[in-house]
Amino acid sequence: MYTLLSGLYKYMFQKDEYCILILGLDNAGKTTFLEQSKTRFNKNYKGMTLSKITTTVGLNIGTVDFGKARLMFWDLGGQEELQSLWDKYYAECHGVIYVIDSTDEERLSESKRAFEKMVTSEALDGVPILVLANKQDIETCLSIPDIKTVFSDCASKIGRRDCLTQACSALTGKGVREGIEWMVKCVVRNVHRPPRQRDIT
Repeated sequence: MYTLLSGLYKYMFQKDEYCILILGLDNAGKTTFLEQSKTRFNKNYKGMTLSKITTTVGLNIGTVDFGKARLMFWDLGGQEELQSLWDKYYAECHGVIYVIDSTDEERLSESKRAFEKMVTSEALDGVPILVLANKQDIETCLSIPDIKTVFSDCASKIGRRDCLTQACSALTGKGVREGIEWMVKCVVRNVHRPPRQRDIT
């Protein structure tokens, strides 16, 4: 009887919690993406005024519930001096969202170097990666094929993990829901990084 009640309790009042890192260079739109995600998936969340978001110094945290999954987002600052802190969070994470400013062609190679350093970390083996080509609402942005060409020699370093490059506009919200849905699907099926159990009562 206890087992039955325990199972029922878990089914009704627990969610599988997955930690998702949001990484990328400063000014790529990571915090805007986080705010759009919270606004779209949390009914009563009012959110920040997107035009007033400034550069993240340190860490922003947000939570989104999606079915039986709870995503805990860690939005880490992207300035060069803060990138050295990224690897401190790798062991705990279940997925990575890497945000690229597709309007900033001058910094694309810098973004690629940060991506390469991140993706080759052993602590992230098997962790799914969603690469968001952000700011696709701006006419002068680079296309997905352009970005894939610049990042093409990273393909072998990605290995056999789930990885998707997707167009996005964090400001308008285009591509946000699709990205979150893809990430949920990937972290749930990744048996190498089981979720944490959290009561939702």
